[in-house]
Amino acid sequence: MFVKRQISNIIKAQQSKFPILAVTGPRQSGKTTMLKELFEEYRYVSLENPDMRFFASEDPNGFLNEYSEKVILDEIQTVPQLFSYLQTKVDENKKMGQYILSGSQNFSLINKITQTLAGRVALFKLLPLDFEELKTENLLAESYQETIFKGFYPAIFDREIDPNIFYANYLQTYVEKDVTEILNVRDLTTFRTFLGLCAARAGQLLNISGLANDCNISQPTAKAWLSILESSYIIFKLHPFHENFNKRLVKSPKLYFNDTGLLSHLLGIRAASEINTNRLKGNLFENLILAELQKKNYHQYLHSNYYFWQDSNANEVDILTKNNEDFKISEIKATETITATLFKQLDRFEEIAKPAKVKKTLIYGGLNSQKRSRYEIVSWKDISL
Repeated sequence: MFVKRQISNIIKAQQSKFPILAVTGPRQSGKTTMLKELFEEYRYVSLENPDMRFFASEDPNGFLNEYSEKVILDEIQTVPQLFSYLQTKVDENKKMGQYILSGSQNFSLINKITQTLAGRVALFKLLPLDFEELKTENLLAESYQETIFKGFYPAIFDREIDPNIFYANYLQTYVEKDVTEILNVRDLTTFRTFLGLCAARAGQLLNISGLANDCNISQPTAKAWLSILESSYIIFKLHPFHENFNKRLVKSPKLYFNDTGLLSHLLGIRAASEINTNRLKGNLFENLILAELQKKNYHQYLHSNYYFWQDSNANEVDILTKNNEDFKISEIKATETITATLFKQLDRFEEIAKPAKVKKTLIYGGLNSQKRSRYEIVSWKDISL
């Protein structure tokens, strides 16, 4: 089964405009499958292959002479010295669409692109499947509980793998292996504890001091581990909106996971039905919505900025975007029943933000979207940026 990715047409359109295209994203998100399908005429080279990696490392000029154009170079970050040679190669040839690069380590890849390939590369991010991609193949579950639990990695749908089995292996094979190698983590038990503590804080304000204390590690270590988890596309942060409405505002970001299936696994959830009684049900639903917006933003190449807003008086909105002087705000609630109390925080923000115009949206766990005179009510299955 091949699910057409939303970003594929956008990537293809840049083939004639840049000498290099680069796609990053977590392992198993479907980068290789998409690129092979999109660029069938290109040769494919995996630099995780020891022989290819040795060739590229020891003789970069010879390697690039052998693979001179129309080549997909996968896991390019494993041979960092190759970037400078690529710069020289594309500057000499001036051919568009000469190389397609992909990598699962965002920190290494972005760093090298910034240093050596700026202006020569179009950069894209491919995260696990989004709602629209699943809908095209009738793969999106009817309940948000099943959607959260199953997660969004293509292999789960392609090979019908039990999420419990997939995520147990994903953690051991990719997350722990990659992250511990980068950080030289000797105590794997402590790192697993750290991951679990991050999961328990999904949808909450990030308190690095508290996280470090609970894990019995130093704050610099906690910061370093968070940074690598973020650059490996395991977690992401949602930052607060700082405009002051004569209130003291929260300055800490919120922590979320890019995939709710992995998050559920880390929380010990082993069946979709367990989500209904889990104390973090609301956090899981909120994470589902924020992760979907994150994927839409990257897959549709929108470059939108969204935030949350919270002040010291417990006034808050879950999602905020600003266009000129107007606001669009959303409240996220897992309930499937609409009541008047769900709109309270939206109304409070509108009052605080006067005279600015405020568009108010409730995203909820039900299936029926509707437009009211003062609010838009959106099913979790119908959300958009």
